[in-house]
Amino acid sequence: MESAYASPSCQKLPSSKSSSATTSTTYMPYARPVKIIPLQHPTDRASSNSASLFGAAFTKWITRFKLMTWIQWIEMLFPCSRWIRTYKWREYFQIDLMAGITVGVMLVPQAMSYARLAGLEPIYGLYSGFVPIFVYAIFGSSRQLAIGPVALVSLLVSNVLAGIADLSSELYTELAILLALMVGICECIMGLLRLGWLIRFISHAVISGFTTASAIVIALSQVKYFLGYSIVRSSKIVPLIKSIIAGADKFSWPPFVMGSIILSILLIMKHLGHTRKYLRFLRAAGPLTAVVLGTTFVKIYHPSSISLVGDIPQGLPKFSLPKEFGYITSLIPTALLITGVAILESVGIAKALAAKNGYELDSNQELFGLGVANMMGSFFSVYPTTAVNHESGAKTGLSGIITGIIMGCALLFLTPLFEYIPQCVLAAIVISAVMSLVDYEEAIFLWGVDKRDFLLWTITSFTTLFLGIEIGVLVGVGASLAFVIHESANPHIAILGRLPGTTVYRNIQQYPEAYTYHGIVIVRVDAPIYFANISYIKDRLREYELEVDKSSRRGVEVERIYFLILEMAPVTYIDSGAVQALKDLHQEYKARDIQMAISNPNREVLMILSKSGLVDLIGKEWYFVRVHDAVQVCLRHVQSLKETLKMADPLPDDKPSFFQRLLKRTGQDLSISELESGSTGPSDSKNTDPQQEPLLPRK
Repeated sequence: MESAYASPSCQKLPSSKSSSATTSTTYMPYARPVKIIPLQHPTDRASSNSASLFGAAFTKWITRFKLMTWIQWIEMLFPCSRWIRTYKWREYFQIDLMAGITVGVMLVPQAMSYARLAGLEPIYGLYSGFVPIFVYAIFGSSRQLAIGPVALVSLLVSNVLAGIADLSSELYTELAILLALMVGICECIMGLLRLGWLIRFISHAVISGFTTASAIVIALSQVKYFLGYSIVRSSKIVPLIKSIIAGADKFSWPPFVMGSIILSILLIMKHLGHTRKYLRFLRAAGPLTAVVLGTTFVKIYHPSSISLVGDIPQGLPKFSLPKEFGYITSLIPTALLITGVAILESVGIAKALAAKNGYELDSNQELFGLGVANMMGSFFSVYPTTAVNHESGAKTGLSGIITGIIMGCALLFLTPLFEYIPQCVLAAIVISAVMSLVDYEEAIFLWGVDKRDFLLWTITSFTTLFLGIEIGVLVGVGASLAFVIHESANPHIAILGRLPGTTVYRNIQQYPEAYTYHGIVIVRVDAPIYFANISYIKDRLREYELEVDKSSRRGVEVERIYFLILEMAPVTYIDSGAVQALKDLHQEYKARDIQMAISNPNREVLMILSKSGLVDLIGKEWYFVRVHDAVQVCLRHVQSLKETLKMADPLPDDKPSFFQRLLKRTGQDLSISELESGSTGPSDSKNTDPQQEPLLPRK
């Protein structure tokens, strides 16, 4: 049998009576010394520095602002200056021009469609696609995005305002404008306070389930323009279906035929634009084509059974302050929900586009830009907006300005033509747009990958469909947070074993070939330790102490566990409640002659343990840099215990404790290599080098 050795790179075991800075060596009779890497314990100076951590962070923040140049200040306040200074006219202008025209042509009919979905007159959709897009081009940090009305936000606006005011009333319109102001303020506050990270707790499965259900509700709410009769206005699927069935006797063929034909054309153009690169322009041209075809048909045949958009005011929006501030309280939940949608959609898309195009983007600054656009828009009769342009191929924000110019031209010159647009055409545009939001492929993927996320998707989508949008969102977010809390309160804990031929210790369930040692259990906690999970961790540690699998154990055989090594490398944080629980656990172990050892705590965790007195309570000599160092020391003591147990037991009244037996033990120790391999015979002097760290013998 051949033994392998590691290179000599560590010091010898310090005496238990010395401090961590002392490097005195402990020699045991007739055996080579155990060598470990000494753990550097925090000093008083380090502790004082930690106490002023927040002060240091604040000072660093102030220093950063002091060192900023005037150009950096301009770039922070006006992100558009970043692409203006480096704009390449010959390379970028043609691309931005085509992207801006493409989005503008698509946005004009879509904006009117989404305004109808929100329960507003089509002119407010055009306003929402005009003013905010210019403001965002200045304050937004994404160079590819433009903003305007979208289907999901329109549905949220309609759902909340329908319960407060009548759709045809002026109050309804004023509340939609006020909601834009509130959404803008929320986005600005979250951006300035850098609170965008809060939305990360909402699972992607929840968002996918919510948008899927919302898309179905949106599509059903637009069916009335196809059928030719009114249906109940609701965000729940059951009342919508009942209303559709109840009014079947009022069904009208002309709008149904026209709407179906237009929808088919839109879907075909979208499919061709997706599947063939040279036909990509068809995707953006679809809504305009639908409007032109529908308007032409109406102008020629004048069908009386097809309802039209009607008169649309001509001209740019006028400045006016939002009103009806008495309804702010009832609008706060919806404003926060729309802000969440903006963070999840706009900011997420903006970061992805920034990475794709090779520039950095601050998500909080992007959120602030969205907020300013909504706030300024609310002074020009705009309802809440978010990202609409992310596949046009734009290079800079100039494309957004071009889109805004097209929207302005439509307001100035084309509104008389919009009077003859059939309602079923706008409904077809909305339905074709939201069909892509039905993400059934995500559900299939989640079913095959993660049943928990599939459950989240299912819960969110079904509650949104049957109980309404607000309850669906609350249940989905609540379920998402419940899963997060459950994972945090029940962290993964692994028993570690040594991989053969190495000094590496890994989860024995993941690596069945890894083996453990008699009398020693090595446990790794893969999460921060705090008040919510310390009880679970303590219970698991007690289980590991009792459930001893001797089939894969090596070393000197003993009947029970005498050492518990806690690997704390994955533990990023530990709070005072967890520290107190560890103290109690240490006392409990001490009463049963079990010694706790700590391996590889990070600087912050070690500092907390030191301040709380847990380091001194356990003993500095039981803190180690590596798991292998702790194992070597524990193996020595296990062998010492075995030698002691062979001696005659003293009288019960005079029976020494476990630690007294370790101090009084005498006799010859086995070498570390023999202890690790489980051999109890004499050591092989040829393979024992006091300057090298042995590994397990290779077969």
